Parts: sequence; structure tokens; C-alpha cells
Amino acid sequence: MKKSVFYLSVIAAVLLLASWSLLVQNKNKVYAVKLVAPQGKAIAAFAEGCFWCSEHIFEELAGVDSAVSGYAGGKTKNPTYEEVCSETTGHAETVLVYYNPKKISYSQLLDAFFTSHDPTTLNRQGPDRGTSYRSAIFYLTKEEGELAKQAVRKYTPTFKSAIVTEISPLTAFYRAEEYHQNYVQYNPSQGYVQAVSMPRFEKFKRECKLTMKKK
Repeated sequence: MKKSVFYLSVIAAVLLLASWSLLVQNKNKVYAVKLVAPQGKAIAAFAEGCFWCSEHIFEELAGVDSAVSGYAGGKTKNPTYEEVCSETTGHAETVLVYYNPKKISYSQLLDAFFTSHDPTTLNRQGPDRGTSYRSAIFYLTKEEGELAKQAVRKYTPTFKSAIVTEISPLTAFYRAEEYHQNYVQYNPSQGYVQAVSMPRFEKFKRECKLTMKKK
């Protein structure tokens, strides 16, 4: 009888460990997101260096429901963070922004984009270097593509160097591993967040003329 209880306990522990392992794997799974916005809402995709910073910035804008960290612009399907960082996938760290077009327009999101990073540094943003950190606007419609080009012309005089932002159609977006989502919110004391993300966010708040969410 005692042996039976022992064996049942061992089996239960093994099953629990297997379930926990599967849960961790699923949480860190990268997968393609359907490029369809909920009714009455819209989506936009921007790459401007580290997606930890970008996600935090866009989510603070009034009219933005959420921003998702992920990968876009490359050819590799379901790329992992390590693969993207190897600069072999063609993907850039990107945020998919879900917003209410009645409260904030695509053109205003473009204003936030050009105000929140340096679009003149090729394959680099701050301390981060590589094509995965390139400046890019991934549009879903021809109209958005034209608005992106207009924004480049609008902001060109404000920079000393030429804008090198890539403007390309969004063909796929892969949601990054779960530990990347809302990273600044959950890791406010992390070294990179303190040294790079927060100073960049504070600079954006000072220079951006868009309405921010009220705390």
C-alpha cells in the first residue's frame, strides 16, 4: 500500500513538472499575429531600435490600446529572439500598435515615431547596433505608405543628417516571447531600462506634442 502511494506521488510529480515545462515553452513561443484589427480599431507597425523602449512609448499615447513587441521585415518564420539578434533573419525588433483611429490618427503615430528615436542612424539606435535595430515603418495600406513618405519629407528639415527609415509593406508580424511583453513595466530597475529606455522615454515626453494617457 505504501509503495502504491509512493509511486502515485512520483507520477503526480512527473506530470506536474511536465505541465510546468510545457507552460514555460508555450509562454516563450513565438507566433504569427493576424494582421486584422478589432472592429472600430486599427493597427500600425514601427521599428525604431529596442522594442522594450518603443512598446513603452507608444502605450503611453492617448488613443493607443496596446503595443505588442515582436519581429517583422524578415524572411524567417517564427524567429526566436536569439535568431533575430544574430542578424541572420532580416527581421527588425518591431511593435504592433493597436489604436483607436477616432482618438489618434496614423499621421499622429508617425509623429510619435519620428519624435521617439533618431531615424538618421543606419542599423543603429543608441547603444544597439545591427539590422534588427533599424528604423522602419511597415505599412498595411498604400495610403499608409504615402503618409509615411510624407512624414519623411516633413521631418527631414528637423535633422542634420538624412533620414534612413525603411518604408515597406507589413507582410507578417511575429509576437515576441512573453518575457519581452511590457518589459519596462515589469522590470523598472533593470540596467538597460534605467540607462536607455527611461531616458529615451523622458526625452520623448518633453518633445512630443501628442496627448499622453493620464495616470
